[in-house]
Amino acid sequence: QLQASGGGLVQAGGSLRLSCAASGRTPSNSVLAWFRQAPGLQREIVAPISWSGASTYYADSMKGRFTISRDNAKNAVYLQMNSLKPEDTAVYYCAARYGTSSWNRYEYPYWGQGTLVTVSS
Repeated sequence: QLQASGGGLVQAGGSLRLSCAASGRTPSNSVLAWFRQAPGLQREIVAPISWSGASTYYADSMKGRFTISRDNAKNAVYLQMNSLKPEDTAVYYCAARYGTSSWNRYEYPYWGQGTLVTVSS
């Protein structure tokens, strides 16, 4: 079970840090990821991160502004979001899978409930 938190209302240019806690231990072959879904749009990848902490992908629109990290001792994954823009407004979801890292939402069988981020202009 995944539980996301940390969303809220922030002004453009501001920062937020999202957290996602996983119940139970996260195996060494687990991949955690953040996705987001804006109103009327499909769910899109933000970034995945392997158990070792390697993240080889950020969506272009978020590159340089968002940073994914994980703490295996706490079974948690985080998303630090800086320089937020109104177009970052979305529900942010954490997800998990076992095996190799993936950008494909259909390859993640485990999802949190989502946390809403609203960026005002």
